[in-house]
Amino acid sequence: MYMANDSIAVMDIAIFYLCTPLPRKEYLRMKLADFPDSIINQYKLTQKATPDGFVYVAVKKGMYGLPQSGILAQELLEKRLNAKGYKQSLHTPGFWTHEWRPICFSLVVDDFGVKYVGKEHADHLVSAIDEHYDYTTDWEGKKYLGLTFDWDYDRRKVHLSMPDYIPNAIKRFRHERPRKRQDQPHAHTPPSYGATQQFAKQESDESELEAEDKTFIQQVLGTFLYYARAVDSTMLVALSSIASEQAKPTATTMKKIKQFLDYAATQEEAVLTYHASDMILAIHSDASYLSEAKARSRAGGHFFMSNNNDDPPNNGAVLNIAQIIQAVMTSACEAEIGAMYINGQEAVPARKTLEELGHPQPRTPMQTDNNNMAAQAVVTNNVQPKRTKAMDMRFHWLRDRAAQKQFRIYWRRRPINRSDYGTKHFAGPHHRSMRPEILTPRCQLDDL
Repeated sequence: MYMANDSIAVMDIAIFYLCTPLPRKEYLRMKLADFPDSIINQYKLTQKATPDGFVYVAVKKGMYGLPQSGILAQELLEKRLNAKGYKQSLHTPGFWTHEWRPICFSLVVDDFGVKYVGKEHADHLVSAIDEHYDYTTDWEGKKYLGLTFDWDYDRRKVHLSMPDYIPNAIKRFRHERPRKRQDQPHAHTPPSYGATQQFAKQESDESELEAEDKTFIQQVLGTFLYYARAVDSTMLVALSSIASEQAKPTATTMKKIKQFLDYAATQEEAVLTYHASDMILAIHSDASYLSEAKARSRAGGHFFMSNNNDDPPNNGAVLNIAQIIQAVMTSACEAEIGAMYINGQEAVPARKTLEELGHPQPRTPMQTDNNNMAAQAVVTNNVQPKRTKAMDMRFHWLRDRAAQKQFRIYWRRRPINRSDYGTKHFAGPHHRSMRPEILTPRCQLDDL
C-alpha cells in the first residue's frame, strides 16, 4: 500500500474555526445571568448590560455554532496553502499535491494525512501551517480520522482498527451485554428447499414506534455506520436493511436493532489488514434477487488493491458496497447487471484518484459469479439480448466503459467472490467462518 521510500505523518490544526476572521461582524444577544461571576467582574458586564438584563456581543472571528464558520475556515486555509504551492485536485476533493515537491496529503476539515519522500518536504508543509495555526504532528502516522494505524514495514502490512469505539457506543446506548455470544448481526433468511419460484417478502402491518424510539434507532445507525464503512464491513448488510425501515420503524425494527447491538457487543475488536500491492484496483461484484422488502434486490461490491493478474489476489477492502437496489429488478440477471453498474460507477472516480496518486490503472478487473454467466456474457457482447428495455441503460453503460478499456469483466464461481457476503442475510455459522476471512483476528496480531 506504500512505496519503499514513502513516509507517513498526520497533522491536526487546533481550534481551526476560532482562528478565522469574519468578513463582517456578527452580533449575539446573551442573558447576563448566563455568564459566570468571574467573567462578569473581569469584563465589567454589569456596566454594559441593558436594563432588561442582556449583553450584546460582537463576533469578529469564527466560532462553534456559527453556520458559515466551516466554509470560511476552509477557504482561508486553501488560500494560504495555495500561496505555498499546494493545490487541491479538481477531480478528488480533499486530495492535495505540491507543484513540484514529492508530497501529497488528504485534508478532512483540519486533519492532514501526509505521504512524503524526504522529511525536508514534510517540514515545508509544517512551516506553512506553523505561520498561521497551532497544530500537532504525529510523525509515526498512528491516528487519523478516528482510525488507529499499526504500520508493519517489515512484513509490508498495515492494520486498521478503532479501539474502544464499540465499548463506548454500547455504553452510550445502555445496552446490556448478552450472556450468549451473538454471531448474526441480523436474522437470516431460512432456505426454502424444493421451491421452484422466488417470491417477494410480505410487508408488515405493525404500528409505527414513538418518536423517542425512532430517534434511538437513527442514532444507533448513525453511530455504527462510520465504524462499519471504515473497519468492520460485516455490519453493513444489517445496517442498510434496518436503515430502509428507519423512516417508519416498528417493533420488528427495534428487535433488529437489539440483535445488532448484541452482535456488536459480543464480537472481538475488528482489525482490517492491508498488504503491499501494485495498487491496481480490483472489484468483486454480486447481487441477490428479491432478498429485501418491496421486491427489492441487493447489490454487493468488494473493492481492493491488488496486482494486474488474470485473477487478482485478495486484499483488505478499501470500499464495500452493501446496498438495496432502489429499482425493482425483473430477473436475477438484471440484478447482477444492476450491481455491476453500481460498482462500476464507484470505480470510475476511484480509478482517477489512484492515477492522481501516481498509480496508472489498466482495465479494472470486475469479477461476477452469476450462476449461468448470463450477466457477464451480456456485458461483454458475447450474448445479444432481446427485450431488455428495463435494463438497457445499465448494461449499455457497462458495455461502453468496457469498450473504453476501463473494465475487464470476468467470471468466477461463487465461493471465491468476496462480494457475495454483502448481498444476503446469512446464518450464524457462515458469519463465524467469514469473519476471519474479512477481518484479522486479534490473536494473530498478538502473536506477532
